[in-house]
Amino acid sequence: MAVRRIQIAAADVALVRTLESALTRAAYAIAGVTSTARELVESVERTAPDLVLIDLSLGSHTEATDAASEIRRRWPIPVIFVTSETDDEMLRRAGIVEPFGYITKPVTDRELRINLELALCKYERAKHAHELEDRFFSINIDLLCFLDFNGHFKRLNPAWERTLGFTRQELMSRPFIEFVHPDDRERTLAQNRAVRGGGKALGFENRYLCKDGSYRWLLWNAAPDSDEHVIYSVARDITAHKEAEVERDRLVAELQAALAEVRELQEFLPICSYCRKIRDDENFWHSVESYITAHTKSHFSHGICPDCYTKEFEEELGARESA
Repeated sequence: MAVRRIQIAAADVALVRTLESALTRAAYAIAGVTSTARELVESVERTAPDLVLIDLSLGSHTEATDAASEIRRRWPIPVIFVTSETDDEMLRRAGIVEPFGYITKPVTDRELRINLELALCKYERAKHAHELEDRFFSINIDLLCFLDFNGHFKRLNPAWERTLGFTRQELMSRPFIEFVHPDDRERTLAQNRAVRGGGKALGFENRYLCKDGSYRWLLWNAAPDSDEHVIYSVARDITAHKEAEVERDRLVAELQAALAEVRELQEFLPICSYCRKIRDDENFWHSVESYITAHTKSHFSHGICPDCYTKEFEEELGARESA
């Protein structure tokens, strides 16, 4: 296992020597020592330590805590304060909310080792969990997102780019509702308000704009995190399913129409024995062509069958030639 490297930030020379000796005895390496908050941030960027020890009396409390906040923001590594004050108000001002976020003076080898190991262990677990979360996001075929209560996407997985064609940066740069189909916006906003109020979205459907101008149907499940003011959501592209539903409805309608025509044609039809006209329900007589045209979608085209051609057309043609 690689030796852990610790950055020290303290203006008190005696404290620095104490920390260096204790870290060496505990088999840690010293990444660097700085005496000002400004030097600390620059040194962390240069040396990339595994953990930072900061004397809370470095400059003012504000300088020390501001430097710690900057480090945590830019490099999510653990920071432990060294302090002679442990009252709740001091800890609150320093932003110390974890039980192993500080060590009291005078520093002992045992206390230092325990706090360092616990902080590093917790950091490794959090880092591993974050890596698993990133992997889950990156390989998931569904569309995953974090949506803040102000209506902007805060995090999206790559499935959004594959489905809609927009980059994740483009999707996060505008309010989410701008990507929703205009006909679906009112009920989408109503659902969003319900979720922000503590409800859940289960099986909610709407259409989202694609970069090529088309729309895709999405099926949503979502739940809120009121403390973080964010909505966690998963959506699935159901466009193919929707298109299949439309095609199914079209085929069903055509089948129903065809069955209606068949039922009409299967009814008992009174027909004249001489002229072959058909009587309708109102006792009017119609030619076969007009009746079928009126009661079905069929239309007639006229031709001559082989029997009629021989019997009628050839006889008529022969009579004309004889004349």
